[in-house]
Amino acid sequence: MYYIGLDVHKKTISFCVKDAAGRVLQEGRIGSSRHELDAWIRTLPQPRTIAMEATIFTGWIYDHLLPHAEAVKVAHPLMLRAIAAAKKKNDRIDAGKIADCLRCDFLPECHIAPTPIRDRRRVLRYRNLVQRQSVQMKNRISGLLMETGVSYNKLRLHRMGYFQQLLSSNDEISDSVRPLLKLCREHIDRSIRLDRTMLRSLEQDPMLSERWQRLRTVPGVGPITALTWVLEVGDTSRFRSIKQAISYCGLCGAEKSSAEKVLRTPISKQRNKHIQRMLVEAARLAPRYSAELARLYERERQRGNTNRATLAVARKMVAHMLAVDRRKTDFVPEGKLRPTAA
Repeated sequence: MYYIGLDVHKKTISFCVKDAAGRVLQEGRIGSSRHELDAWIRTLPQPRTIAMEATIFTGWIYDHLLPHAEAVKVAHPLMLRAIAAAKKKNDRIDAGKIADCLRCDFLPECHIAPTPIRDRRRVLRYRNLVQRQSVQMKNRISGLLMETGVSYNKLRLHRMGYFQQLLSSNDEISDSVRPLLKLCREHIDRSIRLDRTMLRSLEQDPMLSERWQRLRTVPGVGPITALTWVLEVGDTSRFRSIKQAISYCGLCGAEKSSAEKVLRTPISKQRNKHIQRMLVEAARLAPRYSAELARLYERERQRGNTNRATLAVARKMVAHMLAVDRRKTDFVPEGKLRPTAA
């Protein structure tokens, strides 16, 4: 077996080819294009295993090289200590160290979702970007009105009818601000239409429809939360326990223990930020739809911290969704579970 380490960049890829004994057979640099990758892969010995560090460019390179190797692995950049802690660091050395980690089976491999999931995940993340920009435009409208001393109804400001009435009948709005307000409103309207189009395409996708509809039976889980779980978590079989799923979703802190001292740090930054944000938002509303989650929230809140109570609800929702995904059945409330025969 031959082991190939790649150090991937925007315009170039540094590579190092080693055999099982660690001897360097080839080293060099090629361009980051499909044409040059095809020409380069034909010059390599077989059988071969390829490894690279996770970057923004990893996805298409992974898909392109997968048919030409026994395996293609992607390393977690935060856990690749051999590169991060090195005194001397350049592209050639990094490629060689990745090849060595692969050869010695020390590569901290991270999960790569299948291409169809990544394609649909890209649509959902773009939808989240559109939502953030829409909120920014709404805040900009409020800021322009407050900046110029215009009185308005805060609760109705972003409704189309009230906004048009405000522009036409309020004399406090100066002529210099009106074009900016109209531009912001046009951006919001475009965002709403684009949001509906993207959501409709994901909800009607036959690859996702059955799974996300099953997840919607979980109390507090709406269409956006269900779609985010399906596309961000992907295959739930990779989690050996509920604790691993909770950790992936960023709903627990890190632990630093030494001797008899145990230190629990705040929420860890090593997480999927997209599913974490969505679960925290859903957990704030979920106690309204489930008596079980309401009791859990109230019990944790009485200890004096509402944020911890929200996290406890989010962790419970992760357990529910993981169970629904694994059993491939609709959610059954706590009081309706049938006792299992001995």
